Amino acid sequence: MLTKLRYVRSTILPRCSLPTASRQQWSFAPGKFHHSSSILRCSGLSWQRAQISVKSFATKAHYQGSKPNSKFNRNLVLPGCIGLLTCLAVGGFNLSTTSLEAATPTTAAAGQSTSTGLEPPSSAKQKPKRLKSKASSMRRMRDNLRLFSGNANVELAQAVAEELGIRLGHIHVGRFADGEVSVTCHENVRGKDVYIVQPTCAPANENLMELLLMVSTMRRASARRITAVIPYYGYARQDRKDTARVPISAADVARLLEAMGVDRVIAVDLHCGQIQGFFGPQVPVDNLAGGHVGVDYFASKYHEDKTLQNPVIVSPDAGGVARAKRFREELKTHHGIDAGLAMIIKQRKRAGEIASMDLVGSVEGSDVIIVDDMIDTAGTLTKAANEIKNFGAQRVFAFASHGLFNGPASSRIEKSALEEVVVVNTVPLRTETKRNEKITQLTIAPLLAETIQRIHEKKSVSEIFTRHKNGKSS
Repeated sequence: MLTKLRYVRSTILPRCSLPTASRQQWSFAPGKFHHSSSILRCSGLSWQRAQISVKSFATKAHYQGSKPNSKFNRNLVLPGCIGLLTCLAVGGFNLSTTSLEAATPTTAAAGQSTSTGLEPPSSAKQKPKRLKSKASSMRRMRDNLRLFSGNANVELAQAVAEELGIRLGHIHVGRFADGEVSVTCHENVRGKDVYIVQPTCAPANENLMELLLMVSTMRRASARRITAVIPYYGYARQDRKDTARVPISAADVARLLEAMGVDRVIAVDLHCGQIQGFFGPQVPVDNLAGGHVGVDYFASKYHEDKTLQNPVIVSPDAGGVARAKRFREELKTHHGIDAGLAMIIKQRKRAGEIASMDLVGSVEGSDVIIVDDMIDTAGTLTKAANEIKNFGAQRVFAFASHGLFNGPASSRIEKSALEEVVVVNTVPLRTETKRNEKITQLTIAPLLAETIQRIHEKKSVSEIFTRHKNGKSS
């Protein structure tokens, strides 16, 4: 017995945050367990668990106090003291100056209540459980999640960080004197979940190299998991060998990312869905649909502004029919808009040059929405809009997830029959493009932020797109 008491005093008590003088005033008696220090403060244990532990211990200690020589008392009460002190050493509650007294069987039978001196503060009593769990979840996310950005689209990365309620990580991505990419991370990422926002848009090679070296930097800094958030996946149009002696560049980019040590990829509207298969099974790819943002925008024009009438969704080529059908189905399912569907069949002379166009479907007297994944030089888009106008369409709109607007794209749109071109901010707009009144840019930051949060919390990503008819995420 004395040996065990000495162990408690020499080993367990020093772990508690008590002054040395107070440690000597703790006493163990067969009938009670008390101390005369002012307050014992620790952290990490819930109030409910602390109260249950202390009350259970106190009851056992007092009840067995009447049998100081029994084997049951020696084997259970003293280990109970050690267990309680261990809880105090690693637990989290305040122990007031009131001695820890429990009711004897006689007192309990008399109906007298006992107090352990443990009461949570009033704020802890009143705070709802759901709010506490949400706050702790957000705190864990802020502690373990790190969001960084290259130079490709800093504005989008900043907007995503604001949606998540965290700050953008401190990293320097610059150039050496000879033009080589220089990456220096100024934060500790050891054991953290790192997300890097970097579209590989123009200049594609520069932005791709920044992304590769940022992934390598985080891997060498012992990050637990690295997710590349690539709103626009460059080299995606080179996804197959359509002629002899050409690379499959989309697959080669995937292999480069895997070699650098990326664990997951988040993309928006890949040019071809099969690009997900270029990554191995150890690197899952989440291909988000940017069309959800456009659906809500055009639904508001139909219901609120009343500027969209008798809509027809048109695919600019055979490969985009599935995308146009999804756009049409979301308009009907989520917003109750019954739109038509048509398709353009085009013959190309070479990349970027169209020989002829034919329309499958009717657009006469309708407001047409051309849905595509990207707008590059806008040559195909403007020619399609003019052809659709000739087929009797009232007005022609266009929606695309990626607005590249290279070369003469902005001037072509301005002179075309297009009423409005709506894109998502996966790629930053150039200055001259921003001045074009026909071009509208929507933000995809809330969608990316929710995806990152769900992945970080190990929740389903597909549930983002299972929405109610009012258009809100479920």
